Amino acid sequence: MNYLLLLLTVAATAFAATPADWRSRSIYFLLTDRFARTDNSTTATCDTSIGRYCGGTWRGIINQLDYIQGMGFSAIWITPVTAQVPQDTPYGQAYHGYWQQDAYSLNSHYGTADDLKALASALHARGMYLMVDVVANHMGYDGAGDSLDYSVFKPFNKKEYFHPYCAITNYDNQTNVQNCWLGDNKVSLPDLDTTRSDVQTMWYDWVKSLVSNYSIDGLRIDTVKHVQKDFWPGYNKAAGVYCIGEVLDGDASYTCPYQNYLDGVLNYPMYYPLLRAFKSTGGSVSDLYNMINTVKDNCPDSTLLGTFIENHDNPRFASYTKDISLAKNVATFSILADGIPIIYAGQEQHYSGGNDPLNREATWLSGYNTTSPLYTSIATANKIRSHAISQDAKYLTYKNYPIYSDTTTLTMRKGFDGTQIITVLSNLGSGGRTYTLSLTGTGFTAGTKVTEVFTCTTLTVDADGSVPVPMASGLPRVLFPTGKLSGSSICT
Repeated sequence: MNYLLLLLTVAATAFAATPADWRSRSIYFLLTDRFARTDNSTTATCDTSIGRYCGGTWRGIINQLDYIQGMGFSAIWITPVTAQVPQDTPYGQAYHGYWQQDAYSLNSHYGTADDLKALASALHARGMYLMVDVVANHMGYDGAGDSLDYSVFKPFNKKEYFHPYCAITNYDNQTNVQNCWLGDNKVSLPDLDTTRSDVQTMWYDWVKSLVSNYSIDGLRIDTVKHVQKDFWPGYNKAAGVYCIGEVLDGDASYTCPYQNYLDGVLNYPMYYPLLRAFKSTGGSVSDLYNMINTVKDNCPDSTLLGTFIENHDNPRFASYTKDISLAKNVATFSILADGIPIIYAGQEQHYSGGNDPLNREATWLSGYNTTSPLYTSIATANKIRSHAISQDAKYLTYKNYPIYSDTTTLTMRKGFDGTQIITVLSNLGSGGRTYTLSLTGTGFTAGTKVTEVFTCTTLTVDADGSVPVPMASGLPRVLFPTGKLSGSSICT
């Protein structure tokens, strides 16, 4: 390594965003091809059912940063940037970015290297972070897994870099999950042998250069459970930035240990009970209550997990229920529970696509409506979270805990006395009754004024320490000390 390159590498590492830096962030996740076009069109067609490129670009994202920042997001996560399978396969095109063939080239459908660098610069100028999705488990190939041309892959252009072909047949068998291949005989995903030292070196060198070349602040890592755990610490270290892994499993005892090898993981253990609690008015709140405590007990640090209710791999929340009150509740949980909030592009517009590929709609077809009910609700939740952080940095490491539940209600507390946020969630839905919830255990003292930030209603804590919280239409309620709202522009 020459001296100039060494200086550049050291500089990139020295200013990299750490896990502690990412705790305060709120992430807007988008598929580059489906979020915004360079021409700013809001009418360009995009048929999700046929799986083809629709025209989204990195320049298009730059054009819509006001829209993203208007909801209070301080980071974006974009899908993989590497060059993909070029063919039109039986499953369509690799618009999503998870079928890479050349790790050292960019996907020209999204733009040029200068465009990607411009996106990072535009974000940094706003004080925002860039998270990029990466894949280390596999490459992509148009055709059957047992008959392919390995020379198309860069840098892994030899058969010996890969596990011998076998299909995953048993997801309860970890060896089968790690050594066999995803995909099928139409589009195969050749599984790299990440136990090989040469494969490890190539990936570690690659990820270091990717982060440095494009000023990337964090990485989301795909298909983490399909790679042996001891590969990940070296990868995380080589990246030099916060890394959050996808471990698609709802069992906390299975998913949480991966945080011993990576900075964070997506909070799938929380996703499933959150969905069950709010996808209908008969959902189980108790399962969610219990999982909050389970994740805290099992994960090394629940404040570094990624909390979400929607993504491109699972059906949209609105595919289960169109009820806007229920949608507001799950979005509010995602933002105000422990961890780094993640909202998926289109969630704020109540998009309702089901299973992949129907959940990968073009955001531009919404017209980027900044007055939609979920857009404004998400903006308020992000704003109160950011304000609580500004009032007390320890808010970020205070672990959220449930203080009350019944068959339709869950109440949580996060933050120390005087800066705590109390979140009251309901799964009664839009037709829910109007009543007053007498809430105890908030930590507020008698006579304290607290503001419900969605309605800007001021409440006074009763002499016995209980807070009379007005509930209506199944909407979430968020309480914060009124005296601490000064300078926040919330309810002023």
